Amino acid sequence: MRSLWTGAIGFGLVNIPIKLFSAVQNSHLDLDMLDGKDHSRIKFQRINESTGKVVPFDKIVKGYMVNEQYVILDEEDFKDASPEKTKLIELENFVGIDEINPIYYETSYYAQPTKQGKKAYALLLKSLIKSKKAGVARFVLRNTENLCVIHPREEILVVTKIRFPEEIRDYEELEAPKIDAVTKKELDLGLALIKQYTGPFKIDSFKDEYTKELIRIIKAKAKGKRATVKKLKPREESSDDLYTQLMQSLSKKGA
Repeated sequence: MRSLWTGAIGFGLVNIPIKLFSAVQNSHLDLDMLDGKDHSRIKFQRINESTGKVVPFDKIVKGYMVNEQYVILDEEDFKDASPEKTKLIELENFVGIDEINPIYYETSYYAQPTKQGKKAYALLLKSLIKSKKAGVARFVLRNTENLCVIHPREEILVVTKIRFPEEIRDYEELEAPKIDAVTKKELDLGLALIKQYTGPFKIDSFKDEYTKELIRIIKAKAKGKRATVKKLKPREESSDDLYTQLMQSLSKKGA
């Protein structure tokens, strides 16, 4: 694995030199866009919408619309706005990991200590495990300030980027149902159904079935065959009454 970032975690006055490695990868297939006539790959060009002509990359500028007019930004503007470059992930406070709503999670990196930082790294790791806490910090990656949580995963520290509050959209424009419309009988059945389906979280039991099926179809087509596809039958509801549906769900799970 190639490291993406080199720096240190600031734990009080202790600096822990580390390298960051991507902890995630995309399980989806990387499909190319082709011309349907001869299967040549498609190239994308930057076109001026007024003239229809291709614009060279060195002639492209960035702008932001203000009062129906673009304000053009140059390199100095971006330098002035960018956070001070630092190679330190400064721990600001510690929280329970369950206090962070999953909507804030973005992507994760493994933090590997350098030779001289192993003892301090082990101290932070063991402290987080023992206290059942996660550290909240900021760091600069690719000229952008990021918010993150540092939490243990077995014998390694994970740095998970989280979103700032400004990045979460408000939902006030959406029509939310009235929870008071749920009766006590319906709520009791809903809770009973949750209890029946409650069990330990086993991530290995969840597979990317879509990609797996797509690969099977691709392999069959490569051999000039057509893969047999399982057709899902639409589920027919025997009743449109919520209480009846809940009762049937409970009996089905029990059976």
